[in-house]
Amino acid sequence: MRTPTTQESHGFSRVECQRMRETTDRVLEYIDGVVFMPPSPSTQHQRISGRLHVKLFHFLEGKPCEVFHAPFDIELKNERIEGKKIVVPDLTVICDRSGLTDTKFVGVPTLIIEILSPSNQAYDLVFKLNLYMQYGVHEYWIVNPMHRVVQIYSLNDNGQYEQAGVWKKTGTACSRALDGFSVDVEQLFQS
Repeated sequence: MRTPTTQESHGFSRVECQRMRETTDRVLEYIDGVVFMPPSPSTQHQRISGRLHVKLFHFLEGKPCEVFHAPFDIELKNERIEGKKIVVPDLTVICDRSGLTDTKFVGVPTLIIEILSPSNQAYDLVFKLNLYMQYGVHEYWIVNPMHRVVQIYSLNDNGQYEQAGVWKKTGTACSRALDGFSVDVEQLFQS
């Protein structure tokens, strides 16, 4: 197993990864034969995740989309891309429910939110940003509790992420993928 910052390949099979999951309470992600173990969330991470989950849950009531919080497996699937990629985002909004099974979602979520930890910044800021863009996740939020920053990336017409906005300590972060959804950044980072 590797921490999120390690990019070495050890050629684990999906079955081996599943066996590892059965012997640990830790979250494991599987990317083309490499098993990643994100760090356990901090108290601040849990506060932020809870606030965002509640806001999204209430915003999506009565709408066709649904929010899921970690641990919930997302098996990214795109017909143009080979390989098996199973990630466990902090929060995921799914609007195409056809990919939901009893244990996971298979497909491409509408929106993913990752909350950074000191040890996983490069993994979420670079690796996952490129992975989610490649698969066509419409919007990717990166929440940085250490600097009290929210960054939002949205897919443009060319299938590339463009920065939709950056909010540091104050302001209102607004979603493009979920029309009308916004977050007060100062309230989000309250201790």
